[in-house]
Amino acid sequence: MRSAICAISNVLRTLKSELEPGLPSLASVVHALQANKRLGQHFLIDSKLCERIAACAGDLSGRTVFEIGPGPGGLTRALLQRGAFVHAFEQDPRCSAALAPLQDLYAPRLQIHWEDALQGDFRTFLSAEDAKPFVVANLPYNIATPLLLRWLPIVPLFERFVLMFQKEVADRLCAPPRTKSYGSLSVLTQTQAEVTAEFSLAPGAFVPPPRVHSTVVRLDPKGSALSPDRYALLEKMTKNAFSSRRKMIRNALPFLSEEEWRVLGIPSCSRAEELTVSQYLSLVGCQSHKI
Repeated sequence: MRSAICAISNVLRTLKSELEPGLPSLASVVHALQANKRLGQHFLIDSKLCERIAACAGDLSGRTVFEIGPGPGGLTRALLQRGAFVHAFEQDPRCSAALAPLQDLYAPRLQIHWEDALQGDFRTFLSAEDAKPFVVANLPYNIATPLLLRWLPIVPLFERFVLMFQKEVADRLCAPPRTKSYGSLSVLTQTQAEVTAEFSLAPGAFVPPPRVHSTVVRLDPKGSALSPDRYALLEKMTKNAFSSRRKMIRNALPFLSEEEWRVLGIPSCSRAEELTVSQYLSLVGCQSHKI
């Protein structure tokens, strides 16, 4: 059914592009839509960069993609051009004028949900009949980390994430142990997914330019990802461990005896940033009943 809809939609899109004027340039749409600082909006102005981000997701033909904060629709265009069925979540009603031409040209492959992505439940849009969805988004900076933390417990429900973060946050996602950027977010993310930093963007790629560089990150869910319950235990443990980075781990996690540390093969005098992801998983595996 989806393949038939996709084929028909592509034919209609071709006919429309021949009979109607093309879409307005992304630059003109961006300049007409002034970014709202309160919503953390920084709009990509280069359609080639939008295409590059969409390409990081791989083959999207006929696949469902969730996009957060489409704004003027630059990345939305790139996703639709790659044949995706896009659920776009936007809470700024001013963006309706920019997105309306896309809805007209690409219907029925674009559905816009006028709601706060932090308040919704993406599981309500999942269908047992469809392949796992993708999430591809230039995330608003002020909700990027909270959104990621909502997705991490349920990553097995998704095929892949391609997300843009502030470079500082992206560095934390990718950080190895014994580095300044390594922390709870590093452990939680690397437990659930393979993390790849794709490329970085300078402030000048956006309107208005942010004060920081940005990085596009790809997350591929692991087959060994933790269940939501076990993930919750890991989240609590890493929060305790990294709340006092200079404490020895035996003081940060006092529910373990010296003998238990010895059996685990983890020196109890280690600091939180010295433990590997697999060592934190060992702690969850053998001590879940104590947390």
